[in-house]
Amino acid sequence: MRQFTRIVSLCGMLSVGLVTGAPAENRIDVQRPDAPELAAYGEHKIGVRTLEMINPGQIDIVKIDPAAPKPDPLPTYDRPLTVEVWYPAAQGATGDTALKAYLRDAKTEVALQGKAMRGAEPATPAAAFPLVLISHGYPGNRFLLSHLAENIASKGYVVASIDHTDSTYRNKAAFGSTLVNRSFDQLFVLNEMAKLSKDSGSFLNGLTNADNAGLIGYSMGGYGAIITAGGGVTQTSIDYPWGGPHGTLAVHKGGSDSHKKLPDARIKTAIAFGPWGMNFGFWDAETLKGVKIPMMFVAGSVDDVSGYEKGTRAIWAAAKNVDRSLLTYDNANHNAGAPMPAPEEAYKFDKELGFNVSEHYTDAVWDNARMNNIAQHFVTAWLGKYLKGEADKEPYLDLVPNANESVWAKEKDGSLKPEHNHWKGFPNRTAKGLRFEKLKAGE
Repeated sequence: MRQFTRIVSLCGMLSVGLVTGAPAENRIDVQRPDAPELAAYGEHKIGVRTLEMINPGQIDIVKIDPAAPKPDPLPTYDRPLTVEVWYPAAQGATGDTALKAYLRDAKTEVALQGKAMRGAEPATPAAAFPLVLISHGYPGNRFLLSHLAENIASKGYVVASIDHTDSTYRNKAAFGSTLVNRSFDQLFVLNEMAKLSKDSGSFLNGLTNADNAGLIGYSMGGYGAIITAGGGVTQTSIDYPWGGPHGTLAVHKGGSDSHKKLPDARIKTAIAFGPWGMNFGFWDAETLKGVKIPMMFVAGSVDDVSGYEKGTRAIWAAAKNVDRSLLTYDNANHNAGAPMPAPEEAYKFDKELGFNVSEHYTDAVWDNARMNNIAQHFVTAWLGKYLKGEADKEPYLDLVPNANESVWAKEKDGSLKPEHNHWKGFPNRTAKGLRFEKLKAGE
């Protein structure tokens, strides 16, 4: 009864807030008391800026009618990409900390609150910071993983999150465009960031090192990350009538000359949250042998969008030529770890979508902020190891595979008992409902 009363009281408080027009906080920087150690923000102040980029002469997938004869030549256009850049800022920097973003309904613009300051003066490091690219889902936008972007920027990374044309809430178009363009977008932004890092007129001049880059993708962004990492697609996926029209996806076919040229040695590692595609046969055991860089995969064990056993877990198992890890949130669905907490304005049913807008961000079992903190912790450890060569991050990745089986055993003076093997960085009683599994190249 006390719990029921508390819920009713909470609902009443929310109703009062809505009636009085109290502004939503929409924090993306929440750190729960049970957050694992490496989730904490780093030493750097954070700045954020928006860049507009144009990739000229790209195939215009949206204008190709799959039911009509194949056009010759294929239509092309100059492909626009908006990129949000989070970066370490000067210690005395100032700026507005609100981000303006659209919700999944493509109609509602909201303010997100974090720590990053708009237009802040950049830091002047002795050595340029590693670059991390972020690629959202379909549909999504460059702010969907903003909690992660600003968190890792505070730890000494420049983070470039891409609005993928034809894949955002506001310009969602033919799915084939997403299938064909994801990896091309990722590598184009890598090239542009490399140019800006050497441009004396850019705030990125000397700030980032694009030769030492990582890639993070969620859902279709994870799909693109696997292709960029070297996992070429199958003929089955090329032949789908709902896929890339007239065989345009063949440019990413495993073993093809075009795909062999795609992977970029500047990208040292990739992290894929719930990567879509394996459950529809976009890869197989042979094409996934093409993955060339260490990868961490993150998934919910009941993911009904990308699949788990026949989806993300199957990709992890088949990428046999690289070291790779799999972080599993038991009983979580497709939103495991990646999306920011649902903005308050998202808690409404949308007739056009046919579901409550908040479902795009939330999970039925796990709390958003809890999932985000765990993701921030593991991403920090992984990038620290592979982009910064930080040996002290390895113990955070060398764990008892099933967190529920790890043991907290300390003496009163704080020293460890022989049987202590609790997940490093997780407070007592908090390493629950998670698995972290590792495979070496060749396994």
